[in-house]
Amino acid sequence: MTTKTNQSYFVNRVAAVALSIFTGVFSLQAGAESIAIYAGKLFDSSNGKLLENRTVHIIDGRVDSVQKGFAKRDREKLVDLREYTVLPGLMDMHSHLTYEFGPQAYMESYTWNPADFTLRGVDAAQRTLQAGFTTIRNLGDHDNVTVSLRRGINSGLIDGPRIYTAGKSIATTGGHADPTNGRRYDLVGDQGPVDGVIDGPISARKAIRQRYKDGADLIKITATGGVLSEAKSGQNPQFMQDELEAIVEAARDYGFTVAVHAHGKEGMIRAIRAGVDSIEHGTYMDDEVMDLMRRKNVWFVPTLMAGEWVTEKSAIEGFLPELVRPKAAVMGPLMQDTFSRAYKRGVKIAFGTDTGVTRHGNNAREFLLMVQGGMSPADALRSATWNAAQLLQVQDQLGSISEGKKADIIAVAGNPLEDISEMQRVLFVMKDGVVYKEPSELPADIFIEEGANG
Repeated sequence: MTTKTNQSYFVNRVAAVALSIFTGVFSLQAGAESIAIYAGKLFDSSNGKLLENRTVHIIDGRVDSVQKGFAKRDREKLVDLREYTVLPGLMDMHSHLTYEFGPQAYMESYTWNPADFTLRGVDAAQRTLQAGFTTIRNLGDHDNVTVSLRRGINSGLIDGPRIYTAGKSIATTGGHADPTNGRRYDLVGDQGPVDGVIDGPISARKAIRQRYKDGADLIKITATGGVLSEAKSGQNPQFMQDELEAIVEAARDYGFTVAVHAHGKEGMIRAIRAGVDSIEHGTYMDDEVMDLMRRKNVWFVPTLMAGEWVTEKSAIEGFLPELVRPKAAVMGPLMQDTFSRAYKRGVKIAFGTDTGVTRHGNNAREFLLMVQGGMSPADALRSATWNAAQLLQVQDQLGSISEGKKADIIAVAGNPLEDISEMQRVLFVMKDGVVYKEPSELPADIFIEEGANG
C-alpha cells in the first residue's frame, strides 16, 4: 500500500519513515492490506442520500464492507474522515487528456510531436486525479497517446485516473474529426480508416477493427459537424445510415460501446436508430430526439463547461478562427437550455465535461452548471458515479462505495447536497485503495495503527 500526494510524494515518504522510527507508527509505505475509513457522512450513490457515521472496510484495494458506526478491526489502518463527506470516486465520461485548448491549439499538429502531447497528458492526468476524478473516458486523441497513458497509469509509472480510451475518433472525409481540416491543399492528402476517416460501410468496419488493434476500449464517432473544427457547419449530419449501422454492428463484435459527438438533430436521430450508446453535447436536441433516446435507452453526456467556454472565447477577437467564432457564439448558449429540457423530460444523463477544451483539473465546475440548469445536487453527483458506471458498463466494479467494488473514494469538507461547489474543493482522493491526496490537517501518515476499536 502506498500514498502519493501532489508535488510532495518523496518528502512525505521520508517523513513517514522517520515517523515510524521515532514514534513506532506504522509507515504508510510498509503496505497495509486492510484499511478502515471513518466517514462522518457517506454519499450513497444508489439512491442519492447521505448516510451518517459509517465505517468503510477495505482489503487489497476493494471495499470489503460498509457498516454503521465507527469500529475498526484488529490490524486495520485507520483513515479518520469523521469531519468530512465521503463519496465514490468521480467519473468524467468526456475528456481529452492530451489537449488543452488555447490560441495556439490549431498549430500544434504542425509543431508538436507525439511525445509533447504525451507529456501534456501526464500533467493533465495528475491534475484530473487530484480533482477527485478516478475514472475517465478519453474520447479522442491521435498516435494512440492515451493508450500509452493508460498503460503507464495501470503499471504505476505515473499517477492518473483509470482511463477508458476511444483512441482516434472516427469521422467521414471533411468531418469534425478529420485531422486535415483547415490545412492547405498539398497537406490534406487522402485520410483513411487507419487515420479514423471513413467513407462507406466497408471502411467503417475497418476503422473499428483498427481501433481494436490499437488497443482502444470503446468507439467515438463524430456524427455531425462540431464547434471548434475548421469547417463551416456545426450541425450537419456527417454519416449515412448504412455507415452508422456498420459501425455499431462491428463495434458490438469487439465488445465496444459507441459514443457519439453530435450537435444537429438529424445526425443524432440517425445515430440513435443505429443503436449507439451515448450522445455527447446534443445541442439541437428536441423533444423528438429526447423521446427516441428514452425508447432506445441512450445516455446523454451534456458537456456544459465546453458550451460555456466557447461562448466566452467567441467574444475575444483573434482567439478562435473566424470560421469557428460564429458557431461558438450561437451553439454555446443553447447547450444549457438543452440540458435543462432533457433532464426534465427524463433522459438518462451521465457526467461529462469535454475537458481539454477547458483546463484539466477544473472538471467539477460541471456540477455547478448542472445544478444551475435545474438538476438536483444529488442527481448531479449520481451522474458522475452511479450513472457513469452504468454507461461504462462497469457497475459491478465502480460507481458506489459498496461491497466488492474498487476502493475509489474521495472526500470534501462540507455537504455537497447543500452546496454543490464543495465538489470543486476535493481534499481526499483514494483510487484502488491507494491514497493520492489527503487533507493537510491530517498527520503525515494518515494510516494510524490503533486498537480494535480505535
